[in-house]
Amino acid sequence: MADTVRASAVRESAAPGLPGRVREGLRAYGLIAAMWIRSTMAYRASFVLTTFTNFAVTGLDFVAILLMFSSVDALGGFSLPEIAFLYGLSSLAFGLADLLIGSMERLGRRVRDGTLDTLLVRPAPVLAQVAADRFALRRLGRVTQGALVLGYALTTLDIDWTGPKLLLMPVMVVSGGAIFCSVFVAGAAFQFVAQDASEVQNAFTYGGATLLQYPPAVFAQDLVRGVTFVLPLAFVNWLPASYVLGRPYPLDLPRWVAFASPLVAVACCALAGVAWRVGLRSYRSTGS
Repeated sequence: MADTVRASAVRESAAPGLPGRVREGLRAYGLIAAMWIRSTMAYRASFVLTTFTNFAVTGLDFVAILLMFSSVDALGGFSLPEIAFLYGLSSLAFGLADLLIGSMERLGRRVRDGTLDTLLVRPAPVLAQVAADRFALRRLGRVTQGALVLGYALTTLDIDWTGPKLLLMPVMVVSGGAIFCSVFVAGAAFQFVAQDASEVQNAFTYGGATLLQYPPAVFAQDLVRGVTFVLPLAFVNWLPASYVLGRPYPLDLPRWVAFASPLVAVACCALAGVAWRVGLRSYRSTGS
């Protein structure tokens, strides 16, 4: 059994990233996610309750910000609507990634108990199976909460809207979601090596989302450099939001970097894909 699983892991990790393979993965993801959605909607009252609970719990982060502004007029030079703008973008982008592939954080548990072996012998890409496993529609609560805060910010802020700024809004959300997705996948790949590392992964996913809810001016310059040039979370909202709000850029970067988020997202996804293939190739089953 172990030899069969190792061979399956090698074949899976070596599979070329052809359009047909991508379509196969998306189809498998859609089928598995649809199965979990049907299961969820069989208990509609429970779904509504858990979604509202998710909405309320994630909303406590913004309540904390509101409490801060009950004592101060600005935080890091940013007003409450500007902080809400950062918060909404970060929460919405992360919420979409968490909804789509948040289940990746369970990979370490599957590696430890050997249940990953069953995914390797199925005729579907392992990444799609792990990402769609136990698809949690209740995570729409976080997405909704982030969208509401972003809507509040947009109706409150006095922004001089131009064509590039309008274009940048959906680009920020989509690119930010893709960057967070790549962090989820890279973190899952790390769990092939460190099997009990879900908390380490959460430090970069959930922790990164929380970090981006506040302006860069409140953090040390070394940390800002790290999330700009090492783990480029700054491209989720800090840099493009600086352009929309007319704020100085962190680290005095040139203005064109506000539009680099899609390229950064593509690069992050490519690197995460490489990390996933390397991690999957290194998997050696439980030996049973």
